[in-house]
Amino acid sequence: MNTEIVYVAVITIISYLIAQSVKATPLDSKWIPVICGVSGAFLGYIGLLVMPDFPANDPLTAVAVGIVSGLAATGSHEMIKQMAGKSYDSDKQ
Repeated sequence: MNTEIVYVAVITIISYLIAQSVKATPLDSKWIPVICGVSGAFLGYIGLLVMPDFPANDPLTAVAVGIVSGLAATGSHEMIKQMAGKSYDSDKQ
């Protein structure tokens, strides 16, 4: 199994869980993509330090992989919502 893909998926899942936690607070939902990107960047850098087969060899690339993975959490959520026929505004309730 290709562990690099698993590491990216782990960052995406953790960023998604962070976003869901933020949605439970009074913070405006418009900040969720930024929070996912920043949390992904942090997790990407940590992944570089602790995961032997992480798909990056330098900190800048690791942060970029993390940002993309974090933003994928937001994109995945929006895609699932649209496929289910929910509008953007229904998520804010």
